[in-house]
Amino acid sequence: MKRWLGLLAAVFASAAIAQTFPDRPVKIIVPLPPGGSPDTIARTLASNLQETWKQPVVVENRTGGSQNIGADAVAKSAPDGYTWLLAPDNVFVTNPYIAKATTYDPLTDLQPVTEVARIQFLLVVPASLPVNSVQELIAYAKAHPNELNFGSSGNGSPQHLSAAMLQLMGGIKMNHVPYKGAAPAIQDLLPGRIQVWIGAANSLLPHIKDGKLKLLGSTAPQRFANLGNTPAIGETLTGYSVDPWLGLFMPAKVPADVLKKVNTEVARILGREEVKAKLAPQGIELVTQPPEEFARFIRAEYEKWGKVIKEAGIHGE
Repeated sequence: MKRWLGLLAAVFASAAIAQTFPDRPVKIIVPLPPGGSPDTIARTLASNLQETWKQPVVVENRTGGSQNIGADAVAKSAPDGYTWLLAPDNVFVTNPYIAKATTYDPLTDLQPVTEVARIQFLLVVPASLPVNSVQELIAYAKAHPNELNFGSSGNGSPQHLSAAMLQLMGGIKMNHVPYKGAAPAIQDLLPGRIQVWIGAANSLLPHIKDGKLKLLGSTAPQRFANLGNTPAIGETLTGYSVDPWLGLFMPAKVPADVLKKVNTEVARILGREEVKAKLAPQGIELVTQPPEEFARFIRAEYEKWGKVIKEAGIHGE
Protein backbone atom coordinates (compact mmCIF):
# COMPACT_ATOMS: atom_id res chain seq x y z
CA MET A 1 0.00 0.00 0.00
CA LYS A 2 2.77 2.44 0.90
CA ARG A 3 4.46 1.75 -2.43
CA TRP A 4 1.29 2.55 -4.38
CA LEU A 5 0.70 5.68 -2.34
CA GLY A 6 4.24 6.77 -3.14
CA LEU A 7 3.68 6.22 -6.84
CA LEU A 8 0.42 8.16 -6.77
CA ALA A 9 2.10 11.01 -4.94
CA ALA A 10 4.85 11.15 -7.59
CA VAL A 11 2.26 11.21 -10.38
CA PHE A 12 0.30 14.03 -8.76
CA ALA A 13 3.52 15.96 -8.06
CA SER A 14 4.57 15.65 -11.72
CA ALA A 15 1.17 16.88 -12.89
CA ALA A 16 1.28 19.81 -10.49
CA ILE A 17 4.72 20.84 -11.72
CA ALA A 18 3.56 20.68 -15.34
CA GLN A 19 0.54 22.87 -14.62
CA THR A 20 2.71 25.75 -13.43
CA PHE A 21 5.59 25.13 -15.88
CA PRO A 22 7.29 27.38 -16.81
CA ASP A 23 7.20 29.89 -13.97
CA ARG A 24 10.72 31.22 -14.60
CA PRO A 25 13.13 31.67 -17.56
CA VAL A 26 13.97 28.75 -19.84
CA LYS A 27 17.41 28.33 -21.43
CA ILE A 28 18.08 26.67 -24.79
CA ILE A 29 21.75 25.75 -25.20
CA VAL A 30 23.02 25.48 -28.78
CA PRO A 31 26.47 23.83 -28.92
CA LEU A 32 27.42 25.70 -32.10
CA PRO A 33 28.17 29.33 -33.01
CA PRO A 34 25.42 31.81 -33.94
CA GLY A 35 24.20 31.99 -37.51
CA GLY A 36 23.77 28.31 -38.42
CA SER A 37 20.59 26.25 -38.72
CA PRO A 38 20.55 25.10 -35.05
CA ASP A 39 20.85 28.70 -33.85
CA THR A 40 18.18 29.90 -36.29
CA ILE A 41 15.70 27.24 -35.15
CA ALA A 42 16.46 27.81 -31.45
CA ARG A 43 15.80 31.54 -31.77
CA THR A 44 12.62 30.93 -33.74
CA LEU A 45 11.40 28.62 -30.99
CA ALA A 46 12.45 31.03 -28.26
CA SER A 47 10.57 34.01 -29.67
CA ASN A 48 7.38 31.99 -30.18
CA LEU A 49 7.54 30.31 -26.78
CA GLN A 50 7.96 33.65 -25.04
CA GLU A 51 4.73 34.88 -26.60
CA THR A 52 2.85 31.83 -25.33
CA TRP A 53 4.42 31.31 -21.92
CA LYS A 54 5.09 34.94 -20.99
CA GLN A 55 8.47 33.88 -19.64
CA PRO A 56 11.94 34.67 -21.05
CA VAL A 57 13.38 31.91 -23.26
CA VAL A 58 17.10 32.56 -23.70
CA VAL A 59 19.35 31.02 -26.36
CA GLU A 60 22.95 30.43 -25.28
CA ASN A 61 25.64 29.39 -27.77
CA ARG A 62 28.10 27.21 -25.87
CA THR A 63 30.66 25.88 -28.33
CA GLY A 64 33.64 23.54 -28.23
CA GLY A 65 34.50 19.89 -27.84
CA SER A 66 32.70 18.79 -31.02
CA GLN A 67 29.49 20.10 -29.42
CA ASN A 68 30.10 18.03 -26.28
CA ILE A 69 30.67 21.05 -24.01
CA GLY A 70 27.17 22.38 -24.53
CA ALA A 71 25.61 18.92 -24.40
CA ASP A 72 27.48 18.07 -21.20
CA ALA A 73 26.21 21.25 -19.55
CA VAL A 74 22.60 20.27 -20.26
CA ALA A 75 23.11 16.64 -19.22
CA LYS A 76 24.40 17.82 -15.83
CA SER A 77 21.78 20.51 -15.26
CA ALA A 78 18.83 20.08 -12.92
CA PRO A 79 16.16 17.77 -14.40
CA ASP A 80 13.43 20.35 -13.96
CA GLY A 81 12.73 21.16 -17.63
CA TYR A 82 14.28 24.63 -17.61
CA THR A 83 17.48 23.78 -19.52
CA TRP A 84 17.24 22.42 -23.06
CA LEU A 85 19.70 21.33 -25.72
CA LEU A 86 19.08 21.93 -29.42
CA ALA A 87 21.81 19.97 -31.16
CA PRO A 88 22.78 18.24 -34.40
CA ASP A 89 22.73 14.49 -34.87
CA ASN A 90 26.47 13.97 -34.43
CA VAL A 91 26.23 14.59 -30.66
CA PHE A 92 24.20 11.38 -30.39
CA VAL A 93 25.16 9.17 -33.32
CA THR A 94 28.86 9.83 -33.88
CA ASN A 95 30.41 11.48 -30.82
CA PRO A 96 29.78 8.38 -28.67
CA TYR A 97 32.11 6.48 -31.02
CA ILE A 98 34.91 9.04 -31.32
CA ALA A 99 34.90 11.36 -28.29
CA LYS A 100 38.00 10.70 -26.20
CA ALA A 101 37.06 11.98 -22.76
CA THR A 102 33.43 12.83 -22.14
CA THR A 103 31.93 12.88 -18.67
CA TYR A 104 28.39 12.12 -19.81
CA ASP A 105 26.59 9.61 -22.04
CA PRO A 106 24.33 11.38 -24.55
CA LEU A 107 22.24 8.25 -25.05
CA THR A 108 21.35 7.89 -21.36
CA ASP A 109 21.98 11.26 -19.70
CA LEU A 110 19.84 13.27 -22.13
CA GLN A 111 16.12 12.79 -22.71
CA PRO A 112 14.87 13.10 -26.30
CA VAL A 113 12.00 15.59 -26.58
CA THR A 114 11.45 15.72 -30.33
CA GLU A 115 13.25 15.95 -33.61
CA VAL A 116 12.89 19.53 -34.84
CA ALA A 117 14.28 19.60 -38.36
CA ARG A 118 15.93 17.94 -41.31
CA ILE A 119 18.63 20.14 -42.82
CA GLN A 120 19.19 20.48 -46.55
CA PHE A 121 22.89 19.74 -47.15
CA LEU A 122 24.61 20.87 -50.34
CA LEU A 123 27.93 20.01 -52.01
CA VAL A 124 29.69 23.20 -53.11
CA VAL A 125 33.11 24.27 -54.38
CA PRO A 126 34.65 27.72 -54.91
CA ALA A 127 33.96 29.39 -58.25
CA SER A 128 37.68 29.09 -59.02
CA LEU A 129 37.73 25.26 -58.94
CA PRO A 130 37.46 23.91 -62.53
CA VAL A 131 34.60 21.46 -61.90
CA ASN A 132 30.88 21.83 -62.53
CA SER A 133 29.32 18.53 -61.44
CA VAL A 134 29.73 15.67 -58.98
CA GLN A 135 31.23 13.55 -61.77
CA GLU A 136 33.80 16.24 -62.61
CA LEU A 137 34.70 16.68 -58.94
CA ILE A 138 35.34 12.95 -58.54
CA ALA A 139 37.42 12.88 -61.74
CA TYR A 140 39.42 15.93 -60.61
CA ALA A 141 40.04 14.41 -57.16
CA LYS A 142 41.23 11.15 -58.74
CA ALA A 143 43.61 13.09 -60.97
CA HIS A 144 44.86 15.13 -57.99
CA PRO A 145 44.85 12.72 -55.02
CA ASN A 146 45.23 14.35 -51.60
CA GLU A 147 45.37 17.84 -53.14
CA LEU A 148 41.79 18.88 -52.36
CA ASN A 149 40.89 20.00 -48.85
CA PHE A 150 37.37 19.61 -47.48
CA GLY A 151 36.15 21.43 -44.41
CA SER A 152 33.85 20.42 -41.57
CA SER A 153 32.55 21.67 -38.24
CA GLY A 154 34.76 19.11 -36.48
CA ASN A 155 35.58 15.41 -36.40
CA GLY A 156 32.43 13.36 -36.67
CA SER A 157 30.26 16.34 -37.60
CA PRO A 158 27.56 15.92 -40.29
CA GLN A 159 29.83 17.79 -42.72
CA HIS A 160 32.69 15.40 -41.97
CA LEU A 161 30.55 12.28 -42.36
CA SER A 162 29.01 13.56 -45.59
CA ALA A 163 32.44 14.11 -47.14
CA ALA A 164 33.78 10.84 -45.72
CA MET A 165 30.97 8.97 -47.44
CA LEU A 166 31.67 10.88 -50.67
CA GLN A 167 35.29 9.74 -50.51
CA LEU A 168 34.43 6.12 -49.73
CA MET A 169 31.81 5.78 -52.43
CA GLY A 170 33.68 7.89 -55.01
CA GLY A 171 37.03 6.20 -54.46
CA ILE A 172 38.82 9.51 -53.87
CA LYS A 173 41.17 10.92 -51.27
CA MET A 174 40.95 14.45 -49.86
CA ASN A 175 42.34 16.16 -46.77
CA HIS A 176 40.06 16.93 -43.83
CA VAL A 177 40.26 20.41 -42.28
CA PRO A 178 38.06 20.71 -39.16
CA TYR A 179 36.73 24.11 -38.02
CA LYS A 180 34.81 25.35 -34.99
CA GLY A 181 31.58 25.88 -36.87
CA ALA A 182 30.45 26.52 -40.44
CA ALA A 183 31.06 30.28 -40.58
CA PRO A 184 34.89 30.19 -40.35
CA ALA A 185 35.02 27.27 -42.79
CA ILE A 186 32.96 29.12 -45.39
CA GLN A 187 35.22 32.14 -45.03
CA ASP A 188 38.11 29.91 -46.10
CA LEU A 189 36.04 28.20 -48.78
CA LEU A 190 35.12 31.39 -50.66
CA PRO A 191 38.73 32.31 -51.63
CA GLY A 192 39.65 28.65 -52.18
CA ARG A 193 41.79 27.97 -49.11
CA ILE A 194 39.65 24.86 -48.80
CA GLN A 195 38.07 23.50 -51.97
CA VAL A 196 35.14 21.27 -50.95
CA TRP A 197 32.32 21.76 -48.47
CA ILE A 198 29.15 19.80 -47.78
CA GLY A 199 26.96 21.75 -45.40
CA ALA A 200 23.67 23.42 -44.55
CA ALA A 201 21.94 25.29 -47.35
CA ASN A 202 21.05 28.39 -45.34
CA SER A 203 24.69 29.49 -45.04
CA LEU A 204 25.52 28.62 -48.67
CA LEU A 205 22.61 29.83 -50.80
CA PRO A 206 23.55 33.55 -50.67
CA HIS A 207 27.07 32.75 -51.92
CA ILE A 208 25.70 30.44 -54.62
CA LYS A 209 23.35 33.19 -55.77
CA ASP A 210 26.26 35.66 -55.90
CA GLY A 211 28.31 33.26 -58.02
CA LYS A 212 31.05 32.86 -55.42
CA LEU A 213 30.29 29.17 -54.91
CA LYS A 214 29.25 26.48 -57.39
CA LEU A 215 26.46 24.11 -56.37
CA LEU A 216 27.22 20.56 -57.51
CA GLY A 217 24.62 18.48 -55.72
CA SER A 218 22.50 17.79 -52.64
CA THR A 219 22.90 14.95 -50.14
CA ALA A 220 19.28 13.80 -49.75
CA PRO A 221 17.94 10.78 -51.66
CA GLN A 222 15.83 12.99 -53.94
CA ARG A 223 16.14 16.39 -55.61
CA PHE A 224 14.89 19.47 -53.78
CA ALA A 225 12.23 21.53 -55.55
CA ASN A 226 13.77 24.83 -54.42
CA LEU A 227 17.07 23.97 -56.12
CA GLY A 228 15.73 23.60 -59.64
CA ASN A 229 17.62 21.00 -61.65
CA THR A 230 20.41 20.46 -59.13
CA PRO A 231 20.95 16.68 -58.94
CA ALA A 232 21.22 14.61 -55.79
CA ILE A 233 24.71 13.19 -55.23
CA GLY A 234 23.05 9.75 -55.22
CA GLU A 235 22.32 10.13 -58.92
CA THR A 236 26.05 9.83 -59.50
CA LEU A 237 26.96 7.61 -56.54
CA THR A 238 24.12 5.12 -56.20
CA GLY A 239 23.09 4.72 -52.59
CA TYR A 240 24.65 7.95 -51.35
CA SER A 241 22.26 9.58 -48.88
CA VAL A 242 22.83 11.92 -45.94
CA ASP A 243 19.82 13.53 -44.25
CA PRO A 244 21.15 15.54 -41.28
CA TRP A 245 18.75 16.24 -38.44
CA LEU A 246 18.46 18.44 -35.38
CA GLY A 247 16.79 17.51 -32.13
CA LEU A 248 15.60 18.97 -28.85
CA PHE A 249 16.69 17.35 -25.57
CA MET A 250 16.50 17.83 -21.82
CA PRO A 251 18.33 16.14 -18.94
CA ALA A 252 17.27 12.60 -18.12
CA LYS A 253 14.63 12.25 -15.37
CA VAL A 254 12.72 15.39 -16.29
CA PRO A 255 9.12 14.86 -15.06
CA ALA A 256 7.04 13.09 -17.70
CA ASP A 257 4.30 15.71 -17.69
CA VAL A 258 6.82 18.51 -18.26
CA LEU A 259 8.36 16.52 -21.12
CA LYS A 260 4.92 16.05 -22.67
CA LYS A 261 4.04 19.72 -22.27
CA VAL A 262 7.26 20.86 -23.96
CA ASN A 263 6.85 18.33 -26.77
CA THR A 264 3.27 19.46 -27.40
CA GLU A 265 4.11 23.16 -27.45
CA VAL A 266 7.19 22.78 -29.65
CA ALA A 267 5.22 20.63 -32.10
CA ARG A 268 2.46 23.24 -32.20
CA ILE A 269 4.92 26.05 -33.00
CA LEU A 270 6.92 24.12 -35.60
CA GLY A 271 3.69 22.96 -37.22
CA ARG A 272 2.54 26.52 -37.95
CA GLU A 273 2.52 27.26 -41.66
CA GLU A 274 4.08 30.71 -41.22
CA VAL A 275 7.02 29.22 -39.31
CA LYS A 276 7.53 26.52 -41.95
CA ALA A 277 7.35 29.11 -44.73
CA LYS A 278 9.93 31.29 -43.00
CA LEU A 279 12.51 28.51 -42.65
CA ALA A 280 11.91 26.49 -45.83
CA PRO A 281 13.86 28.91 -48.10
CA GLN A 282 16.88 28.30 -45.84
CA GLY A 283 16.78 24.56 -46.54
CA ILE A 284 15.17 23.70 -43.20
CA GLU A 285 12.33 21.15 -43.13
CA LEU A 286 10.58 21.15 -39.75
CA VAL A 287 9.81 17.70 -38.30
CA THR A 288 8.38 16.65 -34.92
CA GLN A 289 7.32 13.39 -33.25
CA PRO A 290 6.66 11.90 -29.78
CA PRO A 291 9.71 11.42 -27.50
CA GLU A 292 9.61 7.62 -27.65
CA GLU A 293 9.51 7.59 -31.45
CA PHE A 294 12.42 10.04 -31.59
CA ALA A 295 14.41 7.84 -29.18
CA ARG A 296 13.97 4.81 -31.47
CA PHE A 297 15.06 6.87 -34.48
CA ILE A 298 18.24 7.98 -32.67
CA ARG A 299 19.19 4.38 -31.87
CA ALA A 300 18.82 3.39 -35.53
CA GLU A 301 20.94 6.36 -36.64
CA TYR A 302 23.57 5.51 -34.03
CA GLU A 303 23.97 2.01 -35.48
CA LYS A 304 23.96 3.21 -39.11
CA TRP A 305 26.69 5.82 -38.71
CA GLY A 306 28.79 3.62 -36.45
CA LYS A 307 29.47 1.42 -39.47
CA VAL A 308 30.54 4.43 -41.59
CA ILE A 309 32.82 5.76 -38.84
CA LYS A 310 34.56 2.40 -38.55
CA GLU A 311 34.99 1.98 -42.30
CA ALA A 312 36.22 5.54 -42.80
CA GLY A 313 38.61 5.33 -39.85
CA ILE A 314 37.26 8.49 -38.22
CA HIS A 315 38.81 9.25 -34.85
CA GLY A 316 38.35 11.91 -32.16
CA GLU A 317 40.32 15.13 -32.14
